[in-house]
Amino acid sequence: MTLFFSFSSQLINLCAAIMLLLGFAMLAQRRILSLVNLFMMQGLALFASTLIVAHSTGQSHLYWSAALTLTLKVIALPWILHRLIRQLSIKWDVETIINIPTTMLFGIALVVVAFNVAQPISQLSGTITRATIGIALACVLLSFLMMITRSKAVPQVIAFLAMENGLFFAATSATYGMPMVVEFGIALDVMVGMVIFGVFFFQIRQQFDSLDIRLMERIKEE
Repeated sequence: MTLFFSFSSQLINLCAAIMLLLGFAMLAQRRILSLVNLFMMQGLALFASTLIVAHSTGQSHLYWSAALTLTLKVIALPWILHRLIRQLSIKWDVETIINIPTTMLFGIALVVVAFNVAQPISQLSGTITRATIGIALACVLLSFLMMITRSKAVPQVIAFLAMENGLFFAATSATYGMPMVVEFGIALDVMVGMVIFGVFFFQIRQQFDSLDIRLMERIKEE
């Protein structure tokens, strides 16, 4: 049994490492279609991690969480985002507020901060996933960094969704997930939010012929 838990823990750590690497890849990515694909791969890693935790610990509600992650993060949201990108005819996001090398350096600093902050929490946690709490927090911070360093609306929304991935992974790592009512509520909020964002994108594109949110700030200043 100890060997089984050790193998499961290693698989979970592998999934966590993949999520962190994908977080850095998303931070450096400029092509929006590739950004959506990276988000989908991050959702797939989150699904695999949740499934392994569910099988290892016997937490049956995590199977529902894994199914919800697969349906929402791997299938539904990427499909909606690809459809929006095709209809808006946008493929590139070349403009960033900070250049990519500097952003990556900030990302590394945030990972160091995340591991230092999560260390006391990991020591208090009794889950087999306690070693991944630092990575989960790092994924959240990297997504937040991507959100504030992008000037276009679509990458910011993808960063927000990736941040939600990190928060879900953190909940799974610290306490074996959230109650199903909360998870379904969050899933519904995310789906409704995507519909609202879609309408918002089309309105911005119609008014400004661009999805650069800095144009809205200029209008506000005037």
